Amino acid sequence: MNVWVDLTNSPHVLVLAPVIRRLRAAGHHVEVTARDFAQTLALCERLGIDQVTIGRHRGGRVSAKALGLAERSAQMIRFARGRRFDLAIGHGSNDISVAAALLRIPASTMFDYEWATVQHSINCRLAEVVVVPDVIPPERLHRYGADGKIRSYPGLKEEYYLADFEPDQAVLGQLGLDPSAPIAVVRTPPAVSLYHRFENDLFAQVLDKLRGSQTVVLPRTEAQREELERAGGWLVPEQAIDAQSLIFYADLVVSAGGTMNREAVALGTPVFTVFEGRPGAVDEELIRSGRLLRLQAADEVVLKKRVDDQNRQRVRRDPALLVDLLAEPAHTPWRG
Repeated sequence: MNVWVDLTNSPHVLVLAPVIRRLRAAGHHVEVTARDFAQTLALCERLGIDQVTIGRHRGGRVSAKALGLAERSAQMIRFARGRRFDLAIGHGSNDISVAAALLRIPASTMFDYEWATVQHSINCRLAEVVVVPDVIPPERLHRYGADGKIRSYPGLKEEYYLADFEPDQAVLGQLGLDPSAPIAVVRTPPAVSLYHRFENDLFAQVLDKLRGSQTVVLPRTEAQREELERAGGWLVPEQAIDAQSLIFYADLVVSAGGTMNREAVALGTPVFTVFEGRPGAVDEELIRSGRLLRLQAADEVVLKKRVDDQNRQRVRRDPALLVDLLAEPAHTPWRG
């Protein structure tokens, strides 16, 4: 089987890396394209994923996103034409869905946040299979054109791609962190996302409270990095790091996004969310069960050393299930 995988954002590299590895281990040919955005290319390099860089992020405005979709989809078509792909896979990548549809390549898409309306209206209509967590009510996806296409998996996607993960304490030394003192990890808001249009005052208050402590702030864009460095008071890594190990050893995580929240949950690290957009079903369930805490005020953030590592609970799930679901449109058993 000849498979095409597209990576458009940093978390997608982590999610699809075990899918790529398993397909290749089963003898299939996999080619990877990637968009120059956030830490996508750096993560591909760190994880040893060879990729062809196509396009870059065009910004958060609807008009800019539309231009970026048209331009990158055209580039993707030129890349894929003549390569005879049997299957196209993306994690919320509109570009590969459009290109695959025009080239008549069977395609799968996956995501775990159901309120990205523009993105899903394209992907769900064009893809043959839509892979999502089973806590998302199917009726929330019907308006996107996902009827009859939904394939669900139990748990968090992070429990799949972190299944064989074991933390490496070397990241603490690389960042100059003292493991005997409390460590906080903070993830900035996805300021360029259409579903997160506003300034997050609470997030700014959290940063101010953590200023001067052992706090690592992980920006999404170069502009955010420059702003944080100008303000000072936190550690801002200069390149892609082993963020999962850092989260594992952290005493507290505060994130305005989604993936890092769920990585902390999957790794058993206490985590607050300051996301101000409409919560998805996954986060609703995590908050209901107490595995994810919704931050109401900066004073709730108390950075102290954890002493309960022996009680840390992790759920590990076999990524082969995700491959089974994503490979379905190819009508070829990927495991041989």
